[in-house]
Amino acid sequence: MKVKIKKGGKVKQFKLINSWSDVTLETWLKLIEFDTGNKAEEAEETIAALSNMPKQLINQLSLRDVAVIMGEVAKLQAGQDSSLKRIIEINGVEYGFHPKLDDITLGEYADLETFIKNGIEKHLPEIMAVLYRPVTEKTDSGVYTIKAYDDSLTIRAEEMKKMSAEQVQGALVFFYRFVNVLSMTSQSSLMQTLKEMKEQLQVNPSQKNGDGSE
Repeated sequence: MKVKIKKGGKVKQFKLINSWSDVTLETWLKLIEFDTGNKAEEAEETIAALSNMPKQLINQLSLRDVAVIMGEVAKLQAGQDSSLKRIIEINGVEYGFHPKLDDITLGEYADLETFIKNGIEKHLPEIMAVLYRPVTEKTDSGVYTIKAYDDSLTIRAEEMKKMSAEQVQGALVFFYRFVNVLSMTSQSSLMQTLKEMKEQLQVNPSQKNGDGSE
């Protein structure tokens, strides 16, 4: 999308994102970070992140021009496709969303819960790195398998920063629905199990280390 700005009697043209799918997770994290309550600063950083307009010019824009640009950004965000993308491609590598969340391991769920508790905005790349892993096998019918959960989470999280914001939002919506259903249908959900395990380990640390007395 192109935006025309008239300044000093001259009209200059700049590029603005065409759709919300053009916004990477890395850029989206910056936009979240700029949500400080200072509307002028937020507008400046948003326009700078989503266009090729220099900040020096952004600061010289009229409030009407800023309102028009921010309005276009809002329309693009509202029109995003937030459906789950089961297979995405990053740098030529296909990553598949966990094919069956019902079979998620305790280790995977524990890491997800930790990242969410420690601040979902700060750990979105890591969360995506748990939910998305390299596709190891795929059929024409759409059935696929993914790489087993391993210790390459940090490396994969860096790759996940290249995901689009709408891919991330679609994955989060799907995952949260799964967690809500799991919590409602099972009195012994993974979340409750993790809580009980944590409480049990904290009862007597010495026994955990094998130092307990008879």
